[in-house]
Amino acid sequence: MHIKTIKALILDMDGVIWRGEEPIGDLPSIFNHFDEIKLKIIFATNNSTLTIDDYINKLDTFGVKSEPWQILTSATATSEYLRAIHPRGGPVYIIGENGLKSALKENNFDHVDENALAVVVGLDREVDYKKLLSGSLLIQAGATFLGTNPDQTLPTPQGLAPGAGAIINALESATGVKAKIIGKPQTTMFTQALERLKTEPEETLVVGDRIETDIAGGQAAGCRTALVLSGVTNQEMAVTWTPLPDIILPDLSTLCEKL
Repeated sequence: MHIKTIKALILDMDGVIWRGEEPIGDLPSIFNHFDEIKLKIIFATNNSTLTIDDYINKLDTFGVKSEPWQILTSATATSEYLRAIHPRGGPVYIIGENGLKSALKENNFDHVDENALAVVVGLDREVDYKKLLSGSLLIQAGATFLGTNPDQTLPTPQGLAPGAGAIINALESATGVKAKIIGKPQTTMFTQALERLKTEPEETLVVGDRIETDIAGGQAAGCRTALVLSGVTNQEMAVTWTPLPDIILPDLSTLCEKL
């Protein structure tokens, strides 16, 4: 890969830009450099719980300026996917948190308890049997079954907690219906990112710390890929992946030095 041909970056956030509430590297300096060399940037995450404003504010606290069009979450990607099928919006049943509800509302999809066009499922830390029952019955009645992302777990200080994928699995088991997954490693988010960036896959670099989602999805979309070892994937895991990422680097600062 000729790194100087890269015109845009699709950046994961947790594990690449920050760990929890701690920045990874001198972020203002890194992003000033990206701006100086005129790289276009999309921030892309499988997290469906936070809103676009939440991410703009969090980036701002680390000295990184961003605009709404640059933020792509599995919630906004799911809402855009659904809008392509139902341009006028409509009634949906939502198992998820504020980020998903807000993204769907933006495209005129309102939560209902019956006669839903779709059951849309993301991480919901208040999920209960009643929600699973309602979602299950609606899917069995023919509602489209969409999952924001397949992440089975998410790290917490106490250990691994159930992720959106675990909730989706429960509904799949109850209904016998497989969810249509929108987030990484599926290509939907990457295709949407490329449309926003107006770049071709071969001139777009996907940067992530999870090889099985960020890198696998970027590769499937035909993009160039850079794995950073500042998150969940270590060198030993990285070198066993086929095909290998185009670049394996310690962190975003090291990538900055190469661009």
